[in-house]
Amino acid sequence: MDQDLALLHEKIDYLTVQLEAQNKRQRNLEELQSDLIPIANHMIKLSIDELAEIGQDFQLEDLFFLVKRLLRNTSGLLELLDRLESVMGLTDDVNRIGQEVFNVTVETLDRFEREGYFTFMQEAWKILERIVAEFNEQDVRALGDNIVTILTTARNMTQPEILSLANNAVEAISAEGPVQDAPSTLKLLREFSDPQVRMGLARMINVVKALADQQMPASMN
Repeated sequence: MDQDLALLHEKIDYLTVQLEAQNKRQRNLEELQSDLIPIANHMIKLSIDELAEIGQDFQLEDLFFLVKRLLRNTSGLLELLDRLESVMGLTDDVNRIGQEVFNVTVETLDRFEREGYFTFMQEAWKILERIVAEFNEQDVRALGDNIVTILTTARNMTQPEILSLANNAVEAISAEGPVQDAPSTLKLLREFSDPQVRMGLARMINVVKALADQQMPASMN
C-alpha cells in the first residue's frame, strides 16, 4: 500500500510539473501573439495602402507571369550576371590603366617643363604673333604663290658648295679687317696674276650676268 501511494504521488508530481510547463508555454505563446498581432496588423495596413496606390495597374496574374518568365530565363539571368561581373572587372582594369596613363602624362609634362619645351613654345608663339601683326592677307597669299620658289632657293642655298663659298667669303672679310688705305692701281693689277683672284672675278661676272638676264617684275621697274 505504501509503495502504491508513493507511486501515485510521483505520478501526480510529474503531471503537476507537466501542467505547469504547459501553462508556461501557453502564457508565452499568448504574450508572443499579443506582441505580433499589432505588428501584423500594421504590416497588413501598409500592404493595403501600397496596393491601393497601384490600383488597377497591378494584377495578380501579371505577378505569376513575371515569376514564370524569370524561372524560364534563369540561364539568361545567370549569363547577364556573368557579363555584369566581367564589365565590373573591365572597369577596374580601365581605371588602373587610366591611372598609369595619367602618371606617365604628368611625368612627361614635368620633363618637358624642366627641359624648356614650354618656354620654347611660348617664344615661338610670340614670333608667330609678330608675323601675323607684320604681314597682311596679300602677303600671305603671295607667300603661298611663291612657296615653291622659296623652298627651291632655300634648298639650293643649303648645298655644301654654296655654304662653303659663303663661309670662305665671311672668313676672308673677317680676316682682312677694316681697310686703312685704299690699295694702289698697280697692286690691284698685280692681284690679277693670282689664279684664285681670276676665278673669283669670273664667278662675280657670272652673278652679274645672271642678274642682268633676270626680268624684274613690272611693279619694281
